[in-house]
Amino acid sequence: MSIDTPQQYKEALRQLDALMGSGVAAEEKNRAAIAQLAMAIETYEERLHLTLLPTLPNTLADMIELKRQQLRLKQKDLAQLLEVPAGRLSQILNGKRRITLDLAKKLYERLDISPEFILKKA
Repeated sequence: MSIDTPQQYKEALRQLDALMGSGVAAEEKNRAAIAQLAMAIETYEERLHLTLLPTLPNTLADMIELKRQQLRLKQKDLAQLLEVPAGRLSQILNGKRRITLDLAKKLYERLDISPEFILKKA
């Protein structure tokens, strides 16, 4: 199975949702179809990311959010990684709090955000 258009992608997602939501017994019965759909969806998404040029975030909060998504972390897990309380990270991401020097170092070391970007956008 190959997905080549956004319409095919949406239809594949709809089919996958239908198969996954049909109960455990049905999921067992449709395991091969689910795997095939999932592989086609993943291949399309990977190809899409390679052909689209991503725009770099304009703010430090947006860059942190991008890195969180790339690492597939929940916000609370990112807070643990950065060793900050989840509430403080939420405030930083919402622009209600500025980062500290210690957090700036952790953003560089753990999320690989360039020091120049941190200094310019903090």
